[in-house]
Amino acid sequence: MNKGYLITFVERIDIQYIMDRTTIENAVFPDCPIRNILTRFSDKWSLLAIYTLNKQNRAMRFKELQREIPDFSQKMLTVTLRTLEEDGYVTRTIYPEVPPRVEYALTERTKSLLPHINALIGWALENMDAIINDRKAKISCKKI
Repeated sequence: MNKGYLITFVERIDIQYIMDRTTIENAVFPDCPIRNILTRFSDKWSLLAIYTLNKQNRAMRFKELQREIPDFSQKMLTVTLRTLEEDGYVTRTIYPEVPPRVEYALTERTKSLLPHINALIGWALENMDAIINDRKAKISCKKI
């Protein structure tokens, strides 16, 4: 018998339409900005990379970014930076040196997005304590 997960037909159909990092456009909802644009940069790793590049206010090397976000694995950072580059949020500059130097920087497109990201971070800071308390209360109710 195969080891795996049992999923329903509906779940299988839903999985086929999830937008991943390799999908250019959502096939079922091509006009949806949430599915086609926001999902590509709104995951925690992309936002952390954008936030860190903005905080430094300069181009950064791969290892610098990795040091600034210690829980960011090398693989996940690579995938995230490639996705951000594909969508025009980050530029990747390779310098012909030995060893090669590669730097990442925010584009003008991303700089126009920063006020919105900063507003979202501000909202998260304002509401973080209340949200954490709600989580704790919900979890303690489940234990009873």
